[in-house]
Amino acid sequence: MKLRIYIPNIHGTIPIMIVRPSFLKQLARAVKRSPITSLIGPRQCGKTTLARLFAEGKNSTFFDLESQPDVRRLQNPELILGSLRGIVILDEIQEMPELFRALRVIADRPKIKTRFLLLGSASPDIVKNVSETLAGRVEFIELSGFNLQEVGADPLETLWLRGGFPRSFLAQSDEDSMAWREGFIRTFLERDIPRLGISIPSSALRRFWTMLAHYHGQTWNASELGRSMGLSDKTVRAYLDILTGTFMIRQLQPWYENIGKRQVKSPKVYFRDSGILHSLLNLSDFHSLTGHPRVGASWEGFALEQTLQVLKPPQVFFWATHNGAELDLFFLHRGRRYGIEFKFSEAPETTKSMRIALQSLKLHHLWIIHPGKHQYPIDKRISALPLTDVGTLEKLVR
Repeated sequence: MKLRIYIPNIHGTIPIMIVRPSFLKQLARAVKRSPITSLIGPRQCGKTTLARLFAEGKNSTFFDLESQPDVRRLQNPELILGSLRGIVILDEIQEMPELFRALRVIADRPKIKTRFLLLGSASPDIVKNVSETLAGRVEFIELSGFNLQEVGADPLETLWLRGGFPRSFLAQSDEDSMAWREGFIRTFLERDIPRLGISIPSSALRRFWTMLAHYHGQTWNASELGRSMGLSDKTVRAYLDILTGTFMIRQLQPWYENIGKRQVKSPKVYFRDSGILHSLLNLSDFHSLTGHPRVGASWEGFALEQTLQVLKPPQVFFWATHNGAELDLFFLHRGRRYGIEFKFSEAPETTKSMRIALQSLKLHHLWIIHPGKHQYPIDKRISALPLTDVGTLEKLVR
């Protein structure tokens, strides 16, 4: 998928070639392996565009489950879907969860050649009965907005400020981008959440979401947030789970083991899209972003998401002790342990906390990802790596 576009930012207009081949390859592999593939991710992140592009030149049928004519065509889903051949795309599948039973029956038919591609804006945990109904028959692929590997290094500041949602990133101006994001937030709260069967006043969830923006990159503290809003721990936990299940928030779980240190056992909370975070913090341009007290936390979350888009590890964690030692990202690969620190400094140095993490977790290597331009070794097992070179991590850990 290639498209030449022009992105305005503080340095002027920059031509960019956007490429999303990795997701097309993932789709091709998954569709070949499994009768049902589910492409999940937040609304407006490009799922429909990617699916249509994947289906180009193939025998395919498309159903938009937000379209009443398409919904009426599926009144007898087992009969209709069972008669189709090639690739069948069902967009916004969470609108008709009753289809999962029909898909299970069809997928279990011997020698089935039809392949189903489901597009959804909520995780299987949010959509009732998905995992149980289609267990063993479906492969999940998670799609996000544009990332640094797709847009290139030149518009890094624009991507950080506006986030990766295509319409936000491709807007003609920062003002237009901000307006789109505000509309997205309002529609998400007033329409999308109720459609999932969640009856929470949009004003209450908006207030929680805004307050959560100030806790971005921090350890989750339900009691503190609950007191601030006059709500119980259970209620704010439910709010957090809703935003997590709709791909707005990432809960980074803690790693802990028996190493003789008191370790943090609550997750850290990050906004998955930096543009949404900046809208809720009312940061409309790059100047206001860099002058904000939370700029370091914002950059950490942005760099974290870019890193995870490259590595795609099955599980990731952070690590922290009650004495102050901390590691932003910890993961295992082929039996080796790796760590990553995100530092908003063009010339980062090692800290006592990093050396404690290196020793306590027995890390094979630790990278410090920073916004500068140079990659260099700091120690035998510690290296500084610019965020623009984060794509090299995939080779470095193999």
